[in-house]
Amino acid sequence: MTERRPWLANYPAGVPAEIDPEQYGSVPAVLDEAIAKFRDNVAFSNMGKTLTYGELDARSRDFAAYLLGELKLKKGDRVAIMMPNCLQYPIATFGVLRAGLTVVNTNPMYTARELRHQLVDSGASAVLVMDNFGKTVQDVLPDTQVKQVITTGLGDLLGFPKGPIVNFVLKYVKKMVPDYAIHGAIRFREALALGHEHELPPVTITLDDIAFLQYTGGTTGVAKGAMLTHRNLVANMLQASEWIGPRARPGQETIVTALPLYHIFALTANGLVFMRLGAKNILITNPRDMPGFVKELKREPFTAITGVNTLFNGLLNTPGFSEIDFSPLRLTLGGGMAVQRAVAERWKKVTGVTLVEAYGLTETSPAACINPMDLPEYNGSIGLPVPSTDACIKDEDGAMLPVGEVGELCIRGPQVMKGYWQRPQDTADAIDADGWLHTGDMARMDEKGFFYIVDRKKDMILVSGFNVYPNEVEDVIAMMPGVLEVAAIGVDDEKSGEAVKVIIVRKDPTLTAEQVKAHARQHLTGYKHPRIVEFRNELPKTNVGKILRRELRDEPKKA
Repeated sequence: MTERRPWLANYPAGVPAEIDPEQYGSVPAVLDEAIAKFRDNVAFSNMGKTLTYGELDARSRDFAAYLLGELKLKKGDRVAIMMPNCLQYPIATFGVLRAGLTVVNTNPMYTARELRHQLVDSGASAVLVMDNFGKTVQDVLPDTQVKQVITTGLGDLLGFPKGPIVNFVLKYVKKMVPDYAIHGAIRFREALALGHEHELPPVTITLDDIAFLQYTGGTTGVAKGAMLTHRNLVANMLQASEWIGPRARPGQETIVTALPLYHIFALTANGLVFMRLGAKNILITNPRDMPGFVKELKREPFTAITGVNTLFNGLLNTPGFSEIDFSPLRLTLGGGMAVQRAVAERWKKVTGVTLVEAYGLTETSPAACINPMDLPEYNGSIGLPVPSTDACIKDEDGAMLPVGEVGELCIRGPQVMKGYWQRPQDTADAIDADGWLHTGDMARMDEKGFFYIVDRKKDMILVSGFNVYPNEVEDVIAMMPGVLEVAAIGVDDEKSGEAVKVIIVRKDPTLTAEQVKAHARQHLTGYKHPRIVEFRNELPKTNVGKILRRELRDEPKKA
């Protein structure tokens, strides 16, 4: 077995080779256990207001009873949730799941076009939206089959006087809430009150029921809904829990949740894994406000934080961050995009804690590989496949490649999605007859079973027949002290087919293109050198901070 799975011989002590995805009957069963064990512990906190596990139980029950008793939704119906990190999110999400319905996580930053596609494609019956984004819902509503809109203000659950003040400031001072009017919409607090009057009927939920429609691929074309079942989520929660193992202390952890919970990484890692541990989740509503974020981190000791490379980089470059007391911090997990060595090394230097890189996809719920938690320092790898997970490298014909060869990373395990919602052909293209999910990531495996991402297939740059991987170029340029952020893309070139272009956000305003090129010449072979260096004030990113190379590549075509 270890011949085919060399990683098992290198598992951290105590981590089993397999998990039992049937240990819990559903995601709500995990919540029920946490509530029974940790009823009086704080489950979530946001802007100074807390929600205990007992309160989460009562309010999510009320929301579930509203959906079934008032709206008369039936098992399998879809409910869209469109909001940033706030106390309403976990109440609504667990309410939807407890009602036997499916959550359609919806990015609140969506344009009308993107939202229309997702609501129509998912066939959502109801949508819960924060006031800031109500205008977008209003604009697309006539084109959808949504029967009920539920609205809420960011301050609605923050108590008096803070809640009304927050809502007033957002609307009238910061002008962040455009006027909108949706006929028949109901406020979230009113929905909870109505639900409170209803009994919650017994709901049969199976592991094969769809818990989440998690949309993905919007940066590469039409967004597709990955069908994540209760089994997928329970399995991935157990896989990650076993991996963290003895480092996690039930009832004693405090995790910083800066990535939005509507993103699969935070949803599973923070929302489920740490919920099972009875942890306190500190919800950061707007992590882009870095000074405000750092203030929040200074306010309360925290033991764990998850994030993407740009988030960690942003914190490291924010005044005051290095003054935080990091003595309670025991776990830092990076995923969602490649962690850059320069960022990881600086994180270790400032916090004393290794930035452990993990790898996953929306389609794998998300964790597929994680580095050992006791890793002494950044190693450039995405880690080892988690328990009950197979991984391999395949060539373009589908044949498995030996150790050290670069090919497409493929994943198989209980966390792999059921398929894409109403897209059988896309599902067949992604998951082969043997159950392998083709990730679209180019990678290699070493003899110990550690995997290394070389790059996305579609991001590869071809210079005179040589493959250039943007991650490698970006890693090298990011080592320069004067560089804050960098993206590498391929541009058309008459002589070599493509040439490497880097777009840089400077930390040092005096940094020149010639200095960048000289640095690249020191660290990269000739064909990998950036021919073009461009400086900008910012790079285009997704809402979770992943740099959008595609947008940068498409720019000349827009011109």
